[in-house]
Amino acid sequence: MKKLSRIYVALILMFLYVPIFVLIVFSFNETKSRSVFSGFTLDWYARLFNNDIIISSLINTLIIAVLASVASTILGTLAAIGINGMRKVPKAVIMNVTNMPIINPEIVTGVSLMLLFVFFAARMHLEFGFVTLVIAHITFDVPYVILNIMPKFKQMDPHLYEAAQDLGCSPFQAFKRVILPEIMPGVISGFLMAFTYSLDDFVISYFTSGSTSQTLPITIYSMTRRKISPEINALSTLIFVVVVVVLIVKNIIENRQAKKRGLYRG
Repeated sequence: MKKLSRIYVALILMFLYVPIFVLIVFSFNETKSRSVFSGFTLDWYARLFNNDIIISSLINTLIIAVLASVASTILGTLAAIGINGMRKVPKAVIMNVTNMPIINPEIVTGVSLMLLFVFFAARMHLEFGFVTLVIAHITFDVPYVILNIMPKFKQMDPHLYEAAQDLGCSPFQAFKRVILPEIMPGVISGFLMAFTYSLDDFVISYFTSGSTSQTLPITIYSMTRRKISPEINALSTLIFVVVVVVLIVKNIIENRQAKKRGLYRG
């Protein structure tokens, strides 16, 4: 059974990562061929950084992802604190409502937000573009932040907050020095997940973007409709490397925090 499980895991990993490996290899291909590797070159990376359309879309995507992630992390953390303080039944109801955007198909969320922005555009002169993209990304990022923080409250002693106040802390000091350090791994995980989803999102961004502001996935989609360029392979490789580095850093930080907590409690 162990051998079969290992073979199964190996096949799943191959299915997931072999296409990415092929993409990385052909990002260094000398020609535009997607089937024959004719030689090693870095020309596609050089052309990528000289492509103004891709670079401007990348910068726009990063700005939107950072703003949406920061805002959704703050809102999600405050919401998680409020939900944690609720009674059992209201808490269950609110959590189900919070999880609905995660379960809901992206196309439904995208069309709904588009109709909402159209409604406000007719009355408040709201134009589709940067603002609508940031609002849309915050909308679907907040539930993921809450989902990452709530388990940390379950792992935490529920009487810590009251104990800190009994020992002389004000409510804000008790939150800052006791609650926040305990839930910080969840906050960091929520931020990174929100950032990753904002960076990757296509469907919702497609319905809420305008001609003046587009994200990188939309730009890549418009490029692939004409002809796939190896510059896209180079860009995808860089994004994959950045995401892997972020995940490694995240795991290192969480492991160090877990060791510190273990030493402190020991």
